[in-house]
Amino acid sequence: MTADKSNKVVHPLRVFVGHGTKAEKSFRSRMSMPQPKAIAPGVSPTPSHDLIFHGGHTIQDLVFTNFYVGGSAAWKASDIQNIDKALAAAMADVDLNNVISQYFASGNITSTFRPSEVLTGPPPKVVSQGDIENLVLQLFKAGTLNGFDYTSTVFNFMLPSGTILNTDTAPTNSAIAAQLEKPSEVKKGLPAENEDDSTNGLGGYHGSVHAGSGSNTQIVYYAVGVYSETLPDGTVNGIPVFDQSWKNVVATFYHELNEARTDADVEDAIRAGTDPSATKFLGWTSPQGEECGDFPVAEANPLSEVFKEVELTDKSGTVPVQFQYSDSAHGPEGPRVTPAPFAGQAKAKGAKAGHGGGKRKGELVG
Repeated sequence: MTADKSNKVVHPLRVFVGHGTKAEKSFRSRMSMPQPKAIAPGVSPTPSHDLIFHGGHTIQDLVFTNFYVGGSAAWKASDIQNIDKALAAAMADVDLNNVISQYFASGNITSTFRPSEVLTGPPPKVVSQGDIENLVLQLFKAGTLNGFDYTSTVFNFMLPSGTILNTDTAPTNSAIAAQLEKPSEVKKGLPAENEDDSTNGLGGYHGSVHAGSGSNTQIVYYAVGVYSETLPDGTVNGIPVFDQSWKNVVATFYHELNEARTDADVEDAIRAGTDPSATKFLGWTSPQGEECGDFPVAEANPLSEVFKEVELTDKSGTVPVQFQYSDSAHGPEGPRVTPAPFAGQAKAKGAKAGHGGGKRKGELVG
C-alpha cells in the first residue's frame, strides 16, 4: 500500500459493538482509513468490505490463555469450565478455521489453549483500557506471563458479572491492581453519558502494550470482554445474544482472538495516527477499517444471523461463536468443510500475506 499523503488519521475499528447501539455509532463515526459462498443466511454479499492485507503482523500459530478478573467468588466454577472448554474447542475447530485460514498464505493455522487463572481481589465496578494495560504491565513485571512467546500469544481478560467496560485510555481512578488492594477506594462508576462503554453496546476489544525497556522490550497482546447480560436493574451490559452469559463470553472472545490473529498490531496503527506509515502495522482490514469480526455484527439483523451455536467438526458437541467475515463469501461465513482459497492472491499488492511484517503486535464490538 502506498503512503497516504492526506495526513488522514488511521483509526480502524478494533472493538466489538452491538448493531445499532450508541457505542457502534460513536466508534464508526471515528473510523477512518486512507484509501488504497456459504454466506450467513439473511446477510447480503458485500465485496466492497472484503479484507485487504496491509503487511502487518499476523499470528498463524496462536496461543491464548484466560485470566478471570474479580476473584473466585465472582465466578461460577461451571462458567469458567464451560468458557475454557468451548473457547478452546472453537478456536481449534477444523471447519471454523477453514474460514480464517484464507488470511494466511500457507492455509494452515493452529490454536493452543494454555490453562486459565483466576486473578485475586474483588471485582472492579468499572474497567478502562488504561486499567487493563496497567494490569498487563503489572503481570509482565511480576513474571506471571513468563514462558509465553509474546509474538504469538494473546492474554484474555474476562470481566465478571456486573463490571462495566469502557475504552478510556486513562485508568479509572486508579489501576485495577490498586483497586484490588484497596477495594474501599473504588468510588463512582462511569459518567452517565459515556457512549463508549458496555452499557451502550460495547462487548470488548483487543490491543497491545509495549512492556520492558530497551532491547528487552516486548509487545504483549491482550483482549478484554464483559460478561454480557441483562443486569437486575434492567441495564443491558455488553452484547447478550445467547440464553446463557457464558456463551456470550465465548462468542465475544472468539471474535477478539480471530481479530487479534489477523490484525495483531492495530493498536500501534492507532497510536501512529497521521504518520504516513501507520498502515504498515495493520494486518487484514476492509478498506473502511473493519477487522474480520466487525462487519458481520454491523450487518446482521437480528444478531442471531451471525451469532450461532455450531456443531464441532469432530461431532463432540456444539460451541457458541460469531461468524467472521470471509472474502470468499463476501460476508460472514459459518463452518466450511474445505479451506477457503487464500484471500491475498489478488489483494496483497506485493506484501507477503500471513507473514509477520516488521515488529509484532496486536474486539469484540466491532
